[in-house]
Amino acid sequence: MVENRPLGNLVAHLILILGVALVLFPVYVAIVASTQGPGEFLRGTLPLVPGSHALENYRAMWEAGLSRAGAPPAGQMLWNSLVMALAITFGKLSISLLSAFAIVYFRFPFRLFFFWIIFITLMLPVEVRIIPTFRVVADLGMLNSFAGLSIPLIASATATFLFRQFFMTIPEELLEAARVDGAGPLKFFKDILLPLSITNIAALFVIMFIYGWNQYLWPLLITTDPDYYTIVMGLQRMTTAADGDPQWHLVMAAVVMAALPPVLVILFMQRLFVKGLTETEK
Repeated sequence: MVENRPLGNLVAHLILILGVALVLFPVYVAIVASTQGPGEFLRGTLPLVPGSHALENYRAMWEAGLSRAGAPPAGQMLWNSLVMALAITFGKLSISLLSAFAIVYFRFPFRLFFFWIIFITLMLPVEVRIIPTFRVVADLGMLNSFAGLSIPLIASATATFLFRQFFMTIPEELLEAARVDGAGPLKFFKDILLPLSITNIAALFVIMFIYGWNQYLWPLLITTDPDYYTIVMGLQRMTTAADGDPQWHLVMAAVVMAALPPVLVILFMQRLFVKGLTETEK
């Protein structure tokens, strides 16, 4: 029996509302700041109501950027970040699905050894192996390219481990039934495993997309051509302008635009994302 406690429900809701307000307040401040004129920041105080320069600021950042800070137009940087994030995401998912499928359903020598070798790479993130990785990318002529931005980051031991654990929960009767029907390994993978893995794929898609979108160190090292700058790199350059104070009203406009794609991905895939993280029975 569930007891009705109005006071307890009220306190719980107030705490939740307070938590949401604390999380959203910095976002609101960034949005408000992106609508102000340049003179507002020279006064030392920031209004808490939107200004009248929103379209002007966003258009200026989208079309021109901050050339004096070495940042190209935000539209171009957003496109570069989108291409890199999608390439990393689809690359990680494809490699992880195929490697987990091979480890679980193929009987070859040392398969568990190879799995643990893959799993051990969790202790070697790109920051640890960045010098040899940079050398390989430079020797292959992939500096200042989308291939150089994405290929070194597409392997994922985490996704391989999660898909392996999920594939091991699938009854072997499905595999036997597929064999009886004459299905080969690739047909079994395409027609049975992939549909069963949709929620897992969706959850990992969101995580991997945000991972790729937020990359800073690796793009900073391998890109010297402004045509390949990502939005995270651009934000850093905007805030460290060498010949004057940062134009915070324009920087905040770029911040809001940079935050929109990950937010939209989470909103559109929220149901599958939560289902993929919480569902235990398929």
